[in-house]
Amino acid sequence: MTVRRETHDTEMTDLSPSVITRAVEVEPRFGEGLRVELHGTVTELQRGEALVVIASTSSLRHGVQGRSALDPYLQRVADGQVGIVLVGQLPDGFLEQLPKNAVVAQVPDLVMPDPFYLAVLGALERIELRTASERRAKWLNRYRYELGEIIEISRAISQERDLDRLLGLILEKSRFITGSDAGSLYVIEQRAGSRDKHLRFKLSQNESVSFESKEFTIPMSTRSIAGAAAVMRRPINIPDVYDLILPEGVGSRDTIRSDSPFSAEREQGSTIMTSILPPSGETPIFTFDPSFDIKVGYRTKSMIAMPMISAEDEVIGVIQLINRKRDPRARLTAHKVDDEVLPFDQRSEDLLSTLASQAGIALENALLYDEIRRIFDGFVRASVQAIEQRDPTTSGHSLRVSVLSVALAEAVDRTDSGAYRDQLFSRRDLKELEYASLLHDFGKIGVREEVLVKAKKLYPHQLKEVRQRFDYASLQLEAIYLGKKIEAIRGGATKIEIDGIDTTLASKKAELEAAWKVIEAANEPTVLREGDFTKIAELGHRTFVDSCGHAQPLLTPDEVISLQVTKGSLNDAEFDEIRSHVVHTRNFLSKIPWGKNFDRIPEIAGNHHERLNGKGYPEGRKAEDIPAASKIMTIADIYDALTARDRPYKKAMPIQRALDILGFEVKDGHIDAELVRIFATAEVYKRVEGLT
Repeated sequence: MTVRRETHDTEMTDLSPSVITRAVEVEPRFGEGLRVELHGTVTELQRGEALVVIASTSSLRHGVQGRSALDPYLQRVADGQVGIVLVGQLPDGFLEQLPKNAVVAQVPDLVMPDPFYLAVLGALERIELRTASERRAKWLNRYRYELGEIIEISRAISQERDLDRLLGLILEKSRFITGSDAGSLYVIEQRAGSRDKHLRFKLSQNESVSFESKEFTIPMSTRSIAGAAAVMRRPINIPDVYDLILPEGVGSRDTIRSDSPFSAEREQGSTIMTSILPPSGETPIFTFDPSFDIKVGYRTKSMIAMPMISAEDEVIGVIQLINRKRDPRARLTAHKVDDEVLPFDQRSEDLLSTLASQAGIALENALLYDEIRRIFDGFVRASVQAIEQRDPTTSGHSLRVSVLSVALAEAVDRTDSGAYRDQLFSRRDLKELEYASLLHDFGKIGVREEVLVKAKKLYPHQLKEVRQRFDYASLQLEAIYLGKKIEAIRGGATKIEIDGIDTTLASKKAELEAAWKVIEAANEPTVLREGDFTKIAELGHRTFVDSCGHAQPLLTPDEVISLQVTKGSLNDAEFDEIRSHVVHTRNFLSKIPWGKNFDRIPEIAGNHHERLNGKGYPEGRKAEDIPAASKIMTIADIYDALTARDRPYKKAMPIQRALDILGFEVKDGHIDAELVRIFATAEVYKRVEGLT
């Protein structure tokens, strides 16, 4: 580069902005692609992202006033984004006034082109190197951040076992790492006995609008975006789904990513979609339905659908994300979408693919865990049904006890005062209590069925035998007094004497029938201890003569014992047999490998007949040795036994009467007063209204 001048002095002093700008423009070694602009007394030279400002030092010799032209650049100079090239002699102390990290070059004049070129080029390259270094640092920081997030997300989803919460977590984290405003999640289901699969819409999330959604199913085919991702086992990335809407009279259109299974061609300003056949040979014909947007006032634009693939290399679900945002914190409105929404770039796709791989394995585990849980739950409920089928009159009792027990535990969890203010029941504890309550009577499978269903104090066959004895005794009386009448008539007895024999017979028969009424009354069970059974004891001493001439009791000793039971319908031996069901329950449940989550089930179920005062069974434990869950179940068990629908041996009791009896049980030292108070105050009993 050569700058013409008339004299050396003229050239040295002619460092005006226009001359400097011209010196840059005519230098061929800068090459193409430069932007050179003059701004006041400063010349800007930009190459790519690197910017260098060039100024004459003559304007700097007058102190601060002369530096005003550089002031707009100083912050960017300090940040390493802009370099400075000064032409001329620097004023004393000028460099000390610039930022320490500033990229600054200085040439004395423009006489020789090489120093000026090298100064400008060096400033450009230093800015470019610094910019590239900062970009690499930002990329590395982003990479580290994203890697950390992926690790944390992987840890979170791998630890979650609850299926619904896992699905929500997967969708939430997928939106987070891609900056998506909304999204949906689908799980592949296969109907039992069928090879056909379908996609079940499980949930959706949206930061900008609120709406209610419910589950539904769609066919697993390429007619939907999510279905296409599942069938083709690869992501479907669409910059603007409204390009998929089919105008009337236009054929099918699919997607516009040239690197996806689809390619796009432009014709007269519109997008005409063509497609490559997916592996299945099925031609994708999916479109976008804008009805949701219209309904809730939303605008869906960019979308990506990513399949989740299990460890068994099977597609088990699809993550579908909507509207990647410039600012992840922004809330979208319809008129903001074009400015705020970006297509899903390759980095977003890669991040989502990584997360989807982890999510697929976690979801497979959760589905397997859920399947095992459902199998186990089905086994528990089938076991309960097997128990209750032996005694249809108690049908539903175990279910109601489990509902009441869990509800009371939840009420205890909410209380902030009293003896149980520090008692907490986790979700695992509640599920453990639910299973223990459902199975608390399982040991009844080892109790004789006639004892289980015994409705009266005497078994039906026993009462029938007693009736037969009374009928035989009545016939025996008739035979005896008929013989007396015959003898009286033969002996010439008067009518009054003969009528007297009939009267005596009628009296004896009435007395016998009255005794039968006493037995019938005594045979009815009672809820509380009550009844005067002295007449039953007397009847135990009355006899009749059988056909062989032997004296036989109207009531056997066992029948007398049974009829003299003061509470319920079971005698002591039968009651002991019923009580043995707790031991059977514990023994049976102890043989099941419950695992660490439910290992207390045998203990909880095996203590529901213990009493706080040590008078319960089977071990006579005191209050401090009885688990809180067992104390809760005991109250639920007693309440349901009192209020359950009419049974052959008792009438259903009103709620208040049942609560009063629970109060009596508290006074007797049987059950926990604070738990009964919570049960009544929280109206836990309402949880079983409508249950049968």
